[in-house]
Amino acid sequence: MDSTTSTVDPRSLHSFAEFYPFYLSEHGNRTCRRLHFVGSTLGLLCLALALATGRWWWLLAGLVAGYAFAWIGHFGFEKNKPASFRRPLYSFMGDWVMYRDIWTGRIPF
Repeated sequence: MDSTTSTVDPRSLHSFAEFYPFYLSEHGNRTCRRLHFVGSTLGLLCLALALATGRWWWLLAGLVAGYAFAWIGHFGFEKNKPASFRRPLYSFMGDWVMYRDIWTGRIPF
Protein backbone atom coordinates (compact mmCIF):
# COMPACT_ATOMS: atom_id res chain seq x y z
CA MET A 1 0.00 0.00 0.00
CA ASP A 2 1.47 3.38 -0.93
CA SER A 3 1.16 6.62 1.01
CA THR A 4 -1.56 7.93 -1.34
CA THR A 5 -3.83 5.11 -0.29
CA SER A 6 -3.60 5.89 3.40
CA THR A 7 -3.93 9.69 3.20
CA VAL A 8 -6.60 10.32 0.56
CA ASP A 9 -10.26 10.35 1.55
CA PRO A 10 -12.06 9.33 -1.66
CA ARG A 11 -15.06 11.43 -0.63
CA SER A 12 -12.87 14.51 -1.16
CA LEU A 13 -12.48 13.68 -4.86
CA HIS A 14 -15.19 15.51 -6.79
CA SER A 15 -14.86 14.06 -10.27
CA PHE A 16 -14.20 10.66 -11.72
CA ALA A 17 -11.01 12.03 -13.32
CA GLU A 18 -9.76 12.86 -9.81
CA PHE A 19 -11.00 9.56 -8.39
CA TYR A 20 -9.56 7.10 -10.93
CA PRO A 21 -5.87 7.52 -9.96
CA PHE A 22 -6.89 6.90 -6.34
CA TYR A 23 -8.90 3.87 -7.47
CA LEU A 24 -5.85 2.46 -9.27
CA SER A 25 -3.70 3.00 -6.17
CA GLU A 26 -6.18 0.79 -4.30
CA HIS A 27 -5.63 -1.97 -6.89
CA GLY A 28 -1.85 -2.31 -6.98
CA ASN A 29 -1.90 -6.00 -6.10
CA ARG A 30 -1.99 -8.12 -9.24
CA THR A 31 -4.10 -10.88 -7.66
CA CYS A 32 -6.65 -8.30 -6.54
CA ARG A 33 -6.89 -6.94 -10.10
CA ARG A 34 -7.22 -10.44 -11.50
CA LEU A 35 -10.04 -11.24 -9.08
CA HIS A 36 -11.80 -8.01 -10.12
CA PHE A 37 -11.42 -9.04 -13.75
CA VAL A 38 -12.88 -12.50 -13.10
CA GLY A 39 -15.76 -11.03 -11.10
CA SER A 40 -16.55 -8.46 -13.79
CA THR A 41 -16.43 -11.13 -16.50
CA LEU A 42 -18.81 -13.32 -14.51
CA GLY A 43 -21.06 -10.31 -14.01
CA LEU A 44 -21.21 -9.76 -17.78
CA LEU A 45 -21.93 -13.44 -18.38
CA CYS A 46 -24.77 -13.31 -15.86
CA LEU A 47 -26.15 -10.20 -17.58
CA ALA A 48 -26.08 -12.05 -20.91
CA LEU A 49 -27.84 -15.03 -19.33
CA ALA A 50 -30.52 -12.74 -17.86
CA LEU A 51 -31.14 -11.19 -21.27
CA ALA A 52 -31.11 -14.54 -23.08
CA THR A 53 -33.33 -16.44 -20.67
CA GLY A 54 -35.53 -13.74 -19.17
CA ARG A 55 -34.56 -15.04 -15.73
CA TRP A 56 -33.74 -11.82 -13.98
CA TRP A 57 -32.29 -13.50 -10.92
CA TRP A 58 -29.13 -13.82 -13.04
CA LEU A 59 -28.66 -10.07 -12.44
CA LEU A 60 -28.46 -10.70 -8.71
CA ALA A 61 -26.08 -13.59 -9.32
CA GLY A 62 -23.89 -11.28 -11.41
CA LEU A 63 -23.76 -8.62 -8.70
CA VAL A 64 -22.95 -11.20 -6.04
CA ALA A 65 -20.20 -12.76 -8.18
CA GLY A 66 -18.69 -9.42 -9.12
CA TYR A 67 -18.57 -8.05 -5.60
CA ALA A 68 -17.53 -11.35 -4.00
CA PHE A 69 -14.44 -11.65 -6.19
CA ALA A 70 -13.58 -7.97 -5.72
CA TRP A 71 -13.94 -8.09 -1.95
CA ILE A 72 -11.87 -11.27 -1.68
CA GLY A 73 -9.20 -9.41 -3.63
CA HIS A 74 -9.31 -6.41 -1.31
CA PHE A 75 -9.57 -8.15 2.04
CA GLY A 76 -7.43 -11.18 1.20
CA PHE A 77 -4.70 -9.75 -1.03
CA GLU A 78 -4.73 -5.95 -1.24
CA LYS A 79 -5.40 -5.68 2.53
CA ASN A 80 -7.60 -2.60 2.22
CA LYS A 81 -11.26 -1.66 2.36
CA PRO A 82 -12.98 -1.51 -1.05
CA ALA A 83 -13.56 2.00 -2.37
CA SER A 84 -17.16 0.96 -3.03
CA PHE A 85 -17.82 1.48 0.68
CA ARG A 86 -16.94 5.18 0.37
CA ARG A 87 -17.63 6.14 -3.27
CA PRO A 88 -19.95 3.46 -4.70
CA LEU A 89 -20.75 5.09 -8.06
CA TYR A 90 -17.18 6.14 -8.86
CA SER A 91 -15.95 2.75 -7.69
CA PHE A 92 -18.41 0.95 -9.99
CA MET A 93 -17.28 3.17 -12.87
CA GLY A 94 -13.64 2.52 -11.96
CA ASP A 95 -14.23 -1.24 -12.09
CA TRP A 96 -15.32 -1.00 -15.72
CA VAL A 97 -12.59 1.45 -16.76
CA MET A 98 -9.98 -0.82 -15.17
CA TYR A 99 -11.62 -3.83 -16.88
CA ARG A 100 -11.25 -2.09 -20.24
CA ASP A 101 -7.69 -1.02 -19.41
CA ILE A 102 -6.77 -4.62 -18.60
CA TRP A 103 -8.29 -5.84 -21.88
CA THR A 104 -6.39 -3.19 -23.86
CA GLY A 105 -3.09 -3.86 -22.06
CA ARG A 106 -2.85 -0.45 -20.39
CA ILE A 107 -2.89 -2.20 -17.00
CA PRO A 108 -1.08 -5.53 -16.54
CA PHE A 109 -3.23 -8.58 -15.96
